[in-house]
Amino acid sequence: MSKKILLLNANPKAESFAKSLADTYDIEAREHASVRRLNLSEMHFNPSLDSGYDAVQPLEPCLSHFQESLQWAEHIVIVSPVWWGGLPAKFKGLIDRAILPGFAFQFEENNPYPVQLLQGKTARIILTMDAPAEMLVEQAEAVLAQLDRFMLQFCGVSPAETTLLGSVILSTETQRQSWLEDIQTIGRQGR
Repeated sequence: MSKKILLLNANPKAESFAKSLADTYDIEAREHASVRRLNLSEMHFNPSLDSGYDAVQPLEPCLSHFQESLQWAEHIVIVSPVWWGGLPAKFKGLIDRAILPGFAFQFEENNPYPVQLLQGKTARIILTMDAPAEMLVEQAEAVLAQLDRFMLQFCGVSPAETTLLGSVILSTETQRQSWLEDIQTIGRQGR
């Protein structure tokens, strides 16, 4: 049975270098794995969790599909840009709306630690930035804390492997091709 991989292109732009990275990973991973690909640019939903957890906010069909794909997946691959040291707003909205109590985690009475409902999964986070190469780790730090530690690991996913790419805006065609080759290898290995 082949590995089940959820691939999320979390750039809200339809055309981007993140899309090229996701395309490259997708092509390679499909050779040996079952891949479900979601593109944030094609998802239409209200990104605001209007009542927090105080009231149930019905999920749009794309959010239900995202949740079902997360449950199905054994490995989660997220490709996202870093904008202003954080996640794109629509990607943060996807997390707020879909990573919910009763789905990804559950609190029990008098216990501050959640029951983790996404255990047994692995992840890779691929981040693109316009920051100079010597600043990639520093700029990615808050995003990785949010995505990996405080979202994925909070819900039971193993600590993510990471790939940091930049400066995209200053990169040459040769540099971008080298990054795409690195992602080909990662996709081929299903990591």
